[in-house]
Amino acid sequence: MANAPFNVMIVGQAGRLQYEALLFAASLRHCSPGFAGRLFVAVPQPGPLWDKDPGIRDQDVLQALADQGAEILPFESKVFGAAYPYGNKIEALQVLPEGEPFVFFDTDTLITGELAEVPFDFSRPSASLRVEGTWPKPTLYGPGYAGIWQSLYTRFGLDYLSSLDLSQPDEFWKRYLYFNAGFFYGACPRAFGKRFLVYAQSVRDDPPLELAGQSLEPWLDQIMLPLVIHSFGGGRDALPAGFLDGETSCHYRLFPLLYARESDRVVEVLHEAAAPNRIKKVLKGYEPIKRMVYQGRGEKVRALFDRENLPRREQAIRNRIKSEGFWMR
Repeated sequence: MANAPFNVMIVGQAGRLQYEALLFAASLRHCSPGFAGRLFVAVPQPGPLWDKDPGIRDQDVLQALADQGAEILPFESKVFGAAYPYGNKIEALQVLPEGEPFVFFDTDTLITGELAEVPFDFSRPSASLRVEGTWPKPTLYGPGYAGIWQSLYTRFGLDYLSSLDLSQPDEFWKRYLYFNAGFFYGACPRAFGKRFLVYAQSVRDDPPLELAGQSLEPWLDQIMLPLVIHSFGGGRDALPAGFLDGETSCHYRLFPLLYARESDRVVEVLHEAAAPNRIKKVLKGYEPIKRMVYQGRGEKVRALFDRENLPRREQAIRNRIKSEGFWMR
């Protein structure tokens, strides 16, 4: 059963992200004709926190986005800007329509199925579980995972114990609520974004003592996201598996990695979404798409790997592609 309409937000700006945004929009229109909400491309505006204009100025890109039904949504960077561009996803939520359910996606994502049929419960937010234990990295002298995470829940008055997955062993990273910020969703973008910003700014400016020796760069958004989701009554089990990061979306991250490890369906969607001449003309302005998609380099990368037997570590995949001279980003 399809959801009531909801909005989708991605962040676009000059450079790589504007081309990824166009490809995302094209894949959404191609694969999800039932999507009845609005697609917003949130674009940071020039200001004191940016040393260069981050906006999308390429008129061909802007027209192509408009042709896909995308709406440009300018926003002001008041807290992060160039010093932490991942903060764009936090600050941009403040300009989405208040009280309307939203789904955020990173631009390096393809929609591969009918988004309207994903069984979102917007009253219980969640995010991507396609994640590795990237943070924290407990030091020899402590505290461990529990001490670090508990200090954050305590900081914001949240119930720490109810966030734990007790089927996982103590001091194993999967026991603690942790997401990839490649997608997340909720009932009201402004309420979600306001709390996200308060939490992130608090920890950035005044980290708990337990975080001594822990890097917040580039992990700040992913550290704060589980706390925000938990505070709104969401969690790891709020969305049935198999839809996002599955049949309905693919967070590919970089084009060489897409060709190396993603399914035939993802490659098929990429090529179909990028095929129309009016889109191809614009996407050719970005060298990795031009070479990988239109000039066949991606298929050469794909031939290097057996999708049923990929190297366990991503670095090994990257190294193989680089050794063949096919790496691009």
